[in-house]
Amino acid sequence: MPRNERHVVPNPKGGWDVRAPKASRSSSHHDTQAEAEARAKQILSKNGGGEAVIHDQKGKIRDSDTVIPGKDPCPPKDTSH
Repeated sequence: MPRNERHVVPNPKGGWDVRAPKASRSSSHHDTQAEAEARAKQILSKNGGGEAVIHDQKGKIRDSDTVIPGKDPCPPKDTSH
């Protein structure tokens, strides 16, 4: 099963896009890279977690960040008692 990813990439017309791998269209468009990165992480969190892959202005990968699931439908039981 492929890992869940969202890429933050520069848009040729300006700004930054959030894209799923092999997607023909962007998930969202933002004025700043920080806004796009926050949105990518939000999408991943709501969809079971995954990897936010951040590209630089030239399109080269510069960083990635693992995002944990936002709401685990089956959280582990607290056994600290």
